Amino acid sequence: MKTRRATEKKASRVTRGSGNVLADLRFKPEEAAEVQIKAELTRQIYHRIKVLGLTQIQAAARLGLSQPDVSKLMNARYTGYSTDRLIALLNALEVDVDIVVRPRRRHEPGMVRVREAIGAA
Repeated sequence: MKTRRATEKKASRVTRGSGNVLADLRFKPEEAAEVQIKAELTRQIYHRIKVLGLTQIQAAARLGLSQPDVSKLMNARYTGYSTDRLIALLNALEVDVDIVVRPRRRHEPGMVRVREAIGAA
């Protein structure tokens, strides 16, 4: 008969991640890149609304969305939004978005990054 401690120990086994949660969740690389981009763009929308001191109703008016849709974005729920639409929402919040395309470095996996500019308001 197994002791309770042995059962708990087995149930709490930890597996070391790869450092990429989306890969660990078995997303295809192209799906993972899209999820990562949308999550970061949504985070930037949240941040900008906070910096501007907008209420969700004020943000909704500026973005042409309903208040519940702004609430969803503020809670990192970007389902139904394309990357283009999220960029347009950032533009409506007076944020410029730069896209940089460069040759891939040798032995580097395909990568998409979203970075905040230094000194951004």
